[in-house]
Amino acid sequence: MKILHTSDWHLGRSLFGRKRYDEQEAFLHWLAEYIHTEGVNVLLVAGDVFDTSVPGNRAQELYYRFLCRVADSPGRHVVVTAGNHDSPSFLSAPRELLRYMNVHVVGSITGDPADEVLVLNGVSGTPELVVCAVPYLRDRDIRTAEPGESSDEKNRKLIAGIQEHYASVCAVAGERQEESGGVPIVAMGHLFAAGGKIVEDDGVRELYVGSLARVRSEIFPDCIGYLALGHLHISQKVGGLEHYRYSGSPIPMGFGEANQEKKVMLVEFTKLKPVVKEVPVPCFQALERISGPFDEIQTRIRELKSNESNAWLEVDYTGEELSGNLKDILNDAISDSHLEIRRIKNRRILEKIMHRQDMETLDDLDAGEVFDRCLDAHDVPMEQRPGLIEAHNEILQGLYEEDRNAQ
Repeated sequence: MKILHTSDWHLGRSLFGRKRYDEQEAFLHWLAEYIHTEGVNVLLVAGDVFDTSVPGNRAQELYYRFLCRVADSPGRHVVVTAGNHDSPSFLSAPRELLRYMNVHVVGSITGDPADEVLVLNGVSGTPELVVCAVPYLRDRDIRTAEPGESSDEKNRKLIAGIQEHYASVCAVAGERQEESGGVPIVAMGHLFAAGGKIVEDDGVRELYVGSLARVRSEIFPDCIGYLALGHLHISQKVGGLEHYRYSGSPIPMGFGEANQEKKVMLVEFTKLKPVVKEVPVPCFQALERISGPFDEIQTRIRELKSNESNAWLEVDYTGEELSGNLKDILNDAISDSHLEIRRIKNRRILEKIMHRQDMETLDDLDAGEVFDRCLDAHDVPMEQRPGLIEAHNEILQGLYEEDRNAQ
């Protein structure tokens, strides 16, 4: 079987107010063409299909149109698991209907590990692959909170919960493998692996508020022939292992990813040994970050215009001169071109207004840092803070994991 691993589509995502449906549609068209051309048998989508738990109509249309297109082939399967951005109930709602198209959706765990184990048949109708379709494991799924527990204890319990869950699912998969004559086992997941690489402005956040729980490769059972992960947007190996992979996001989520080559992973098994091929994804919308004084910014814009570029730009002005009409100047510079400026940073004018060199906005802070500032502003004694911070983190985690579509 040829297996294609992808993740983190984030359908419906915007970039500083600009919807990205055109490039998302272009990616899905390319992906469908590649699947047909290469004769891919199984497509794995390891979470974050949508960017929000309540995706818009256009995002849903792209998703379902793509599924109809790629599922229209004998012996082809699509396995979709939920990520932390997805609504489990929304993703799972059409599950029974999609199953008739060999599209298998796992939005959340049920308490029965067998519900996450799929035996996929080839064109001949015989089993050829066992998939452990593990979705994003929410805090409440794998950990019981206790009053007064430390962050280290929370981290330990999170890692132990993830390990125990994979052990139970893979135990069932081992039974299915034996029943199916020794076919390979592939596992999926949406998690943050230890040593995983991220970049500025990629939209990746910690999965468990108030915790830096990172999953080490050693926790996964040895029976897994290939581990298909989602959540991190950079294509990479896990723990240096060839068969444990993040595919990464297929389009850059922010300007910090502008120069990354995006990929999907093509996996074929020789007996039970996987051979992994990194397949580059074309760039459907160029992003570029330009930083410097006026002359450098204008020179680069002229170069892009001469090349008839349609790039979206983030401009970071670092010159010494104050310029209150920077936006107008830049808009004039890109006139008569296909360039778009999505964000402008004018460090000098901000420093002048705020009379400080370390200018901050809410965009520069996360919720935890804002809460810390509130504690400082109200002179909360240091001995009272750990309990308040832990309570705040538990509330945030509940908000992040709330399934708004659940009844």
